[in-house]
Amino acid sequence: MLGHAGIPGPAPFIAMGLFFFAFGAAYGAYRLFHHAADPLRRTASIGLGVVAVVAFAAATTLPFFFGARPALGRPSTTARLEIVSPSAGEVIQGDPASVPVELRLEGGKVVPISSLRLVPNEGHIHLYLDGSLVSMTASLGMTIQASPGQHQLVAEFVAIDHAPFQPRVQAFVSFSVRP
Repeated sequence: MLGHAGIPGPAPFIAMGLFFFAFGAAYGAYRLFHHAADPLRRTASIGLGVVAVVAFAAATTLPFFFGARPALGRPSTTARLEIVSPSAGEVIQGDPASVPVELRLEGGKVVPISSLRLVPNEGHIHLYLDGSLVSMTASLGMTIQASPGQHQLVAEFVAIDHAPFQPRVQAFVSFSVRP
């Protein structure tokens, strides 16, 4: 939970403990207030409620004092992507044609999992044929179908949340299909 935000040391555990303490204090204040006819107990319950609010505020703000910051942009990567097949200008026969796609990825790793915890050089491959998404995969080799005509294939290495890196890691190739 908080540990995945990159907070160093024991801060995630302290924050979690404060959340539980705040919940317990709030519950105790509620029980004390509703089951006490004595004004002194009701005053104590209000004090316990204030303690609960302070504990909740501390648990919420504590991670920011330890350096946690929300991600405001997309992660970057050093990966480079290349389309090995089809080659530029290649003519493939078929109606529709089965087009073998082979990619080369350097400096990155294709992984089968999706996550919101982004890792700079790990992700998936998205393939677009003529601007339409045709494949989301964790493989560097696949086959797509293409009808006769001129086509542009775009391969993109995206982060494990399926959104692009910044800057984008893309490769382009134009090929044609003849019946």
